[in-house]
Amino acid sequence: MGAHGVLGSEPESIDYSVHEAWNEATNVYLLVILVSFGLLMYARKNKRKIMRIFTLPPTAGSNPEPNFYDSLQKVRLRQQLEMYSLARKFEQQQQQGQTDSVQLSME
Repeated sequence: MGAHGVLGSEPESIDYSVHEAWNEATNVYLLVILVSFGLLMYARKNKRKIMRIFTLPPTAGSNPEPNFYDSLQKVRLRQQLEMYSLARKFEQQQQQGQTDSVQLSME
């Protein structure tokens, strides 16, 4: 009863600063939520405009700095072509060697 008696007898002693701070904070949170909701609705409506900002414009000339992955693919392709040509030359030599041995055996 002592606490109730103090609160009831002295209404000026209650500290409302916590309540005021809480009200200001909730107002700020509500404002942030409303602004973010508005931005979300704007983004949904104007998605193409926003995406156009983040896309790179096409370059008119050739790319001065080649892409590392593309150059790596070209090197690998060149290696595969060299191996294929070496294999074809080896097969031709083997076939030519077989025909020579067949011709030698027939003579």
